[in-house]
Amino acid sequence: MEEKPKKIFTREQAYKKAQDYCAYQERCQQEVRDKLYYWGLHSEDVENLIAMLITEGFINEERFAKIFAGGKFRIKRWGKVKIINELKLRKISKYCINKAMEEIGHKEYMKSLSDLIEKKAKEIKEKNQYKKFNKVATYAISRGYEREMVWDLLKEKFEI
Repeated sequence: MEEKPKKIFTREQAYKKAQDYCAYQERCQQEVRDKLYYWGLHSEDVENLIAMLITEGFINEERFAKIFAGGKFRIKRWGKVKIINELKLRKISKYCINKAMEEIGHKEYMKSLSDLIEKKAKEIKEKNQYKKFNKVATYAISRGYEREMVWDLLKEKFEI
C-alpha cells in the first residue's frame, strides 16, 4: 500500500489550520510544533507561529496541563506518577506540571486509589493472600499511583 504524500501548506494556510487545530481541543506547544513541521514549515516559521498562537490564547501550557491532568485522573483513573511522566513527555514545564497536580485534591486522589484497590482485589481470584495483594499493588502502581501510598493503603484496608 502506497503512503499518501503529506500536503505542504504555506505559512498563512498553516496558521489558519493551526488555529483550528488548537480551537478543536486543548493542545500543548510540542503537539502544535510537531504538526507545523509535519505540514512542511521551517523552524523559523514554526516558532513565529507558535509565538502568535500563544499571544492570541490558542496555546496555553498551564491550561493544557490542568485539563490533561484532570481528564486523565477523573476519566482514566491515572495516578500522579503516570500523569507527570506523560506531561514531561510533552515537554511541559515543571511549573505547569506542579500547577496541574494542585488541581487534584488529596481526598479525591485517595478515594480513587482506594476504589481502584477494592475493585481489583475483588477481581483477582488468588487463594494466597500475599500473592493477591502483590498483584493488586502491582496493578495500582502500574496505573501511576505512588508505591508507598499503595502499600500503606493495602495494609490499612486488609490488615496485612
